[in-house]
Order: sequence, then structure tokens, then C-alpha cells
Amino acid sequence: MEKPDYHATLKKMQDAGVKAEYAHGWASGALGNTLLEEQRVTDAYTAGYEDGENGVHDGYTQWISN
Repeated sequence: MEKPDYHATLKKMQDAGVKAEYAHGWASGALGNTLLEEQRVTDAYTAGYEDGENGVHDGYTQWISN
């Protein structure tokens, strides 16, 4: 993933108020980092990781905090 796309997507997530766990997971997946330890993984993190790993840029809309 290109650096400008990575930063722009994280900025959109932040501006939209996405859950921090999703953003963390997305960034980790996009960068190819290893998963967190099992006890620290949440549904939001897992969804973000999978989206980041697969290059999905709009999956965060389901994880916006109210």
C-alpha cells in the first residue's frame, strides 16, 4: 500500500470517529504486522486487521463509535 493512501485512510477513520481497536487492527494488517496476542484481540481489531490486510479502505464505516 502506498504511504499517502495509508495515511489518508487513517485520517478518514479518525475524522469519522472510528473505534481505536479497528484503526489499530487496520494499520497492523496494512503494514503486515503480526496479530496481537489472543487475549488482546477484539472483534473490531480482527475486522480492521482483515480489512487492512486485504486493502479495504471503507470497511471502517461499520465501526464508527456513537
